[in-house]
Amino acid sequence: MTPPGEIWWASSAPRALTLPGPNHQRISKAVPPVTSVHAHPDQPAVISAAGLTKTYTFHDQGAGLAGAVRSLVRRRYQTRLAVDSIGFTIGRGEVVGLLGPNGAGKTTTLKMLSGLLYPTSGQLEVLGHSPSRRRPDYLRRIALVMGQKTMLWWDVPAMESLLLHKEMYDLSTAEFERNVDELAELLEVRDLLNVQVRKVSLGERMKLELMAALVHGPEILFLDEPTIGLDVVAKARVRAFLAEVTRRHGTTILVTSHDMDDIEALCSRVMVIDHGRLQYDGSLSGLVHAARPRKLVRATYARAVDASPLADLDGVAVGGGGSDQTVSLEVERERTGDVLEQLTRLGPLVDLDVADADVEEIMRDLFLRRGTVGVAGSAETEEVR
Repeated sequence: MTPPGEIWWASSAPRALTLPGPNHQRISKAVPPVTSVHAHPDQPAVISAAGLTKTYTFHDQGAGLAGAVRSLVRRRYQTRLAVDSIGFTIGRGEVVGLLGPNGAGKTTTLKMLSGLLYPTSGQLEVLGHSPSRRRPDYLRRIALVMGQKTMLWWDVPAMESLLLHKEMYDLSTAEFERNVDELAELLEVRDLLNVQVRKVSLGERMKLELMAALVHGPEILFLDEPTIGLDVVAKARVRAFLAEVTRRHGTTILVTSHDMDDIEALCSRVMVIDHGRLQYDGSLSGLVHAARPRKLVRATYARAVDASPLADLDGVAVGGGGSDQTVSLEVERERTGDVLEQLTRLGPLVDLDVADADVEEIMRDLFLRRGTVGVAGSAETEEVR
């Protein structure tokens, strides 16, 4: 069993995690292979996947009439591996972030979990059901919100769509009114319920989309880029709402997002997927510590200081501070206390900041290195005469 926060690569051989070190030097961190998946034995599993795989088959067709005719006579097919034998379990009430670059397989995974796509192979169970069968008693217990798609009717007020959901999910009037009142209060959209959806802002529409997704009280909520295109204020309100829903009702949430602020604010656990393979499963802090094991220390002094003695300390890398009064360091975590003591001796301190590396910077670097992670995204070409 992989300890929470341990980074692992889904392959049979060790890999090296290459990241930028101090002074822009490259550092390779050896990562041992682990064959088991991350699990949470203290919580009942509501989602369980093993060997989950999805491939797409499509054919190439040249432009114009000639290309169309040639594709009829001699068609070339490609098989694209979108999700490559991933496995994980998610416990009840967990909020899990699914991270990865565009085309990594995140949305495909969500669609298989919600039953929109059939897995090519592998085992998948959600709330005791096989999602691809799309049984009504399963669909009543889940909801899927995609930031770039709408389930509200564009030309009618949101309340009309909510009333449709009431009939779809066979909600009693009392239950429907109770849920609408609670969600409208949490989202602060009571005055928007009778306004045509096309006349509200993007942020207001996303709130109404969340309301429509949750009006039937699902046990699991799948979110695909829920804050895409929203301003800072709207994003903060959506995050606060989702956190409150989980606190009140124990809703399990699986969310994909390229906004690391979403992940930091909501998720107790993250899974990184790339080329269709699950590359990491654990806490966000564990990912940060594994990728960037050093603390970032920045000290500002009242006058110019000489930081050269710090360069001789073990586990310390001195960076450019930008001025003679500023010292920037990367320090091994266990040496942080000793270094802080040394900094106080250099001169009168004005400001001192100790932080982990920026999460967005870490993820950006991991995604830029994606070509070294494997070849799961390669296509196989098959010719059919």
